[in-house]
Amino acid sequence: MESILTEHIEAYVYQVAKRGNRESGDAYFIHTEEDYFICAIADGLGSGPIARQSAQIIPNVLNEHHHESVDELLSRCNEYMVQKRGAAVAIVKVDYKQKTIQHSGVGNVRLYILRDRTKMIYPLPVMGYLSGRPQKLKMQQYDYQEGDLFFLHSDGVALKSPKASLKESSGPYELYRNVLQSIDSGDDATFIVGSLLL
Repeated sequence: MESILTEHIEAYVYQVAKRGNRESGDAYFIHTEEDYFICAIADGLGSGPIARQSAQIIPNVLNEHHHESVDELLSRCNEYMVQKRGAAVAIVKVDYKQKTIQHSGVGNVRLYILRDRTKMIYPLPVMGYLSGRPQKLKMQQYDYQEGDLFFLHSDGVALKSPKASLKESSGPYELYRNVLQSIDSGDDATFIVGSLLL
């Protein structure tokens, strides 16, 4: 488990490879600055080293360019996918000053946000995957309040009811523990949970 705890955010990451594989075909990125937090999950097509090669592009690009917008970052990542297997990707950026969450994604990496303990926000990603071909991107932005929870995951994490899991969790660590119980390593699985503190 990797974690981040600052005055603005508390976040936890879990990743496991598909049963029988040495390395996961998923990759993730998590980073915090004074003014923002950014995280991403990439699910490389297939599994094992070839999937990992595509997925690993995302943390490499974000590590260098995390100050850019989520759509700019996705476009950069897409450029590096030429002649690779490809990957489903979602990037989430939290702006502490503007009190906003930006999301842009292609494929089946999902984001859920529980606002004010009652309202569920579920941005719909663009269908497909990053492959190097021109890609239509759609950045979505939401306001957030102190205490809002978010949950970003690859398709290896299968929850019967993400909404119920978020509502039943008192905070991000309890959500992490609850999601962990549902993991079946028949697929690569990666998730990031977090709570916005200020």
